[in-house]
Amino acid sequence: MPVRFTRLFVVALLGACLTTVAFAAGPTLVLRGDVATTRGPMQDVAAAWAKSGHGKVDVQPFNTASGLDAVRNGSADIAGSARDGNGSAQEAGLVFTPVAWDALVMITHPSNPVGSLTLKQLHDIYYGKITNWDEVGGRNEPINAYAVASPGDGVEFSLRKLLFGRGNQPVAAPRLYVNTAKLEEAVTLDPKSLGVTTLSRVAGNRKVKMIRIDGVAPSAGTVASGSYKLYTPLYLVTNPNSAHAAEAQAFVEFAKGDKAAAVLRRDAVLPYDAGSALAAMDASRRSQILAAVGAHAVPQPPAAAPIAAPGATYASRAAIAPTSERTLEARRALEERRARTASLKGVRGEATTVDAPAARGPAFAKVAASVTVKTTAAKAPAPHARTYKVAKGDTLFSIARKHGVAVDDLRAWNHLEGNQVKPGQVLRLGER
Repeated sequence: MPVRFTRLFVVALLGACLTTVAFAAGPTLVLRGDVATTRGPMQDVAAAWAKSGHGKVDVQPFNTASGLDAVRNGSADIAGSARDGNGSAQEAGLVFTPVAWDALVMITHPSNPVGSLTLKQLHDIYYGKITNWDEVGGRNEPINAYAVASPGDGVEFSLRKLLFGRGNQPVAAPRLYVNTAKLEEAVTLDPKSLGVTTLSRVAGNRKVKMIRIDGVAPSAGTVASGSYKLYTPLYLVTNPNSAHAAEAQAFVEFAKGDKAAAVLRRDAVLPYDAGSALAAMDASRRSQILAAVGAHAVPQPPAAAPIAAPGATYASRAAIAPTSERTLEARRALEERRARTASLKGVRGEATTVDAPAARGPAFAKVAASVTVKTTAAKAPAPHARTYKVAKGDTLFSIARKHGVAVDDLRAWNHLEGNQVKPGQVLRLGER
C-alpha cells in the first residue's frame, strides 16, 4: 500500500507540474510577413521560443504588405519585414524593431557565366540602360530581370532605396512574383534570369548562383565586416494596441536575446546588436553607393507616386497577396497605369540618376530623361469577345493570360470562389 500511495503521489505531482507549465505558456501568436524574414530566421526563433515554454507561434510566410496589414487590423500579432516603416498613414502606430542583419543577394541560374556585377551595372540593369548579358561580360542574350510585385516588399524596397535613393523607384523588371520564394523558383529555371533575394534564403542552395557585387561575395563574414555593401536589417513589427501586445513584445525581446542569437547565426544572419558597426556606417555606406551609381537621395512624401525610369514596365498580371488591402489597391493602380501608357510611344519622366554629371549645374537635384514606356501586357480582347467557352486543358490562369485580363477580375465577373473551371463552361470576359 505505501508503494502504491507513493506512485499515486508522484503521478499527481507530475500532473500538477504539467498543468502549471500549460497555464504559464502564453497565447498562440500569429507571425505573418515576408518570406525572407519569416521562412527561416523567425521560423527557427519561433521554434526556440516554443521549446523554452513560452507558447506557440503560428508562422505564416507570404509577403511584407500582407504581414503589415494583418498586424494593423489585428489578424496577426507580429509581422516580419526586410524594411523599416515607410512613414505612410497605413503604417502609423506600428513599431518596427530590428532584430538581425541579412544581405540582399542578386541571384541567377548556375549556368550563367556572369559571376560579378558592379554597383553601377546593377543600377543600370534595373534602370533599363543595360538589357543584355553581353554588356556585363556574359552571353549575347537578354537579361530577364525578376522582381516581387507586392508594393513595399521589404527586399525590393530595401534594394531600390540603396540603388536609387528611394524605395518606391519603378524598375525595368516586367517578370513579377508574389514573393521571393516564387522568384527563386523561377530563377532556377531560367539561364537568363536576374533577381534579388536574401542570403538567409539561398545560402547553400546550389540551384541558384549568388552574384558578387564589386568583387565581394555575399556571406555571413562579409556582411559582418561591412565589405559586402548590400546588407539590410530584418525587422519584427508589432502593434501596441493589439490584443496580445505584451506577448508579442516579449517575443521580440526573445528574438534579440542570447538564445535566439545562436539560432540566427545558423541561418546565416547576424544578430542585430552584434552588428553595431554596420548601424554606425549605414549613412556613409548609402552615400557611397549612390555616388558609385550616379544617383541622389531625394526625399519623397509618404504617399508619393512612383517616378518612371527608362525601361520600367508595369505588368497587369502581377501576383497579388490575397489578404492585403494594399496589394489589391496596387493591382488596380497597375491596371489603370497600363491603360494610360499602353498606346504612348514617348513620355517625359524624372529620375535621380545623373546621366551626365559634368553637365549639371550647382543647384542640380534631378535630371529629366526621355523614356519610352513599353507594355508587356497581352492585347485586350476584341469588343465582341465578351464571353469565352472553356475548352479541355484550359485553366483560369491560361484563360486570363490569353485574353489579357486579371485572374481576380475573372473570378469577380463570374462569381467564382476558387480557380476551378470545367470544359463547356461559359465565362464572362468583362463586367456586365
